[in-house]
Amino acid sequence: MYSASVTAPVNIATLKYWGKRDKDLNLPTNSSISVTLSQKDLRTLTTAATCESFIKDELYLNGNLESLESPRTQACLADLRRLRAELEAANTSLPKLSQFKLRIVSENNFPTAAGLASSAAGFAALITAIAKLYELPQDMSELSKIARKGSGSACRSLFGGFVAWEMGELKNGEDSKAVEVAPLSHWPTLKAAILVVSDDKKDTPSTTGMQTTVKTSDLFQYRINEVVPKRFEEMKQSILNKEFETFGELTMKDSNSFHAVCLDSYPPIFYLNDTSKRIIKLIHKLNEQEGKIIAAYTFDAGPNAVIYYDESNESKVLGLIHTYFNQVGGWEKFDTTTLEKVIIEGTSSDIYKGVSRIILTSIGGGPQVTNESLIDQDGKVIA
Repeated sequence: MYSASVTAPVNIATLKYWGKRDKDLNLPTNSSISVTLSQKDLRTLTTAATCESFIKDELYLNGNLESLESPRTQACLADLRRLRAELEAANTSLPKLSQFKLRIVSENNFPTAAGLASSAAGFAALITAIAKLYELPQDMSELSKIARKGSGSACRSLFGGFVAWEMGELKNGEDSKAVEVAPLSHWPTLKAAILVVSDDKKDTPSTTGMQTTVKTSDLFQYRINEVVPKRFEEMKQSILNKEFETFGELTMKDSNSFHAVCLDSYPPIFYLNDTSKRIIKLIHKLNEQEGKIIAAYTFDAGPNAVIYYDESNESKVLGLIHTYFNQVGGWEKFDTTTLEKVIIEGTSSDIYKGVSRIILTSIGGGPQVTNESLIDQDGKVIA
């Protein structure tokens, strides 16, 4: 039996991808930018194993046997097997792993399908684990083209730090790939607080939502043709210059723009709830009180808030969050005595009731090979 284990991170887009120009190849209608978060707090662990005795491909996710029949997953496996077969054809002494069945076991340390980019981390881990198993020579940008077919945003989870997914122009998608904007070491003081507003599965899956928006939103074309191209360059520059105020403003504006086209879809798509909206107001009032942007919210296709800040402003940003959400779990490992008490006039004292937990994290690195295996040496899934 041959096996490889990999962990992969969650990424949260600061310039959102929403809409596809090719559904089968997962080609986007606009380029996007994301921040990779630390795997200490949010990660998928995947073990991929193969053996001549395995009789069929199998996928286990969080202990449950899942279907591998999805065309997206099949497309990823076919691409990876093709690359391995090319190696085997060039070197006949290699074992014919491309012809063996796969056993893939994956687990998340965070809620699945709740708007926390679980599919991005999941496909990034799956692609990287099989690539390591097959000893493929392709670099991460090349592998990102395969990850993209599984889940669009997964291509960005193949890198750490700050990542751009370049939309590309070719019909076959060969130029639609992820590239590094800046590594983790460029801006290591960037941090994030995630307010988990809902652990529930979202009402409108991202793929369904995108299709509805592309077909029905009048604002959508303006966003992808006018707003995003300019913002893409501005945001890249703000990252390279480590200008948090510019980065923060662009991040919040793009989150609002994304949810505006969702609302402009017909019928409208609601990913934010009342708690999400209260958090938005809270962050704006904090920035107004400070006279500058020290915190920036962003919301993906779900109600959970991701709040970015620089470590230099941690006592105030986390001070505000702790003031209103100290009754929510997630503070156990943090020294809250270092935080300021920040009061925002008019904020309801029961705002914390809409949040189930806090995840305090920071910017992180890309996929990592690990010795931690979810499959034993006999090929059995470790319970």
